[in-house]
Amino acid sequence: MNNRLETKQAYQEKVKAQLDKLDAQIEELNAKFKQAEAKAKIKYSNQLKELRSKRDATQVKLQELQQASEAAWDEIKLGFEKAWSELNGAFEAAIAKFH
Repeated sequence: MNNRLETKQAYQEKVKAQLDKLDAQIEELNAKFKQAEAKAKIKYSNQLKELRSKRDATQVKLQELQQASEAAWDEIKLGFEKAWSELNGAFEAAIAKFH
């Protein structure tokens, strides 16, 4: 009976040690996840800043386009189309990275 009690106690200690090790591994994984999450937030934040910047530039070009004279229309239209293309490209790149 005493031997069985020692075996049971040894088993419980072994399982407890394994659980403690697993807990430590889970915490390590959680820390890596939080770090990755923070990096992802930074990456997404940078993507959003770039998108907003390109969107603002496109808005300026649109205002220029709306105020353009007939003589300047073609040149300003090309500038607007370039800004629009850059905005769309940045948006597509951001969507690809978010997914």
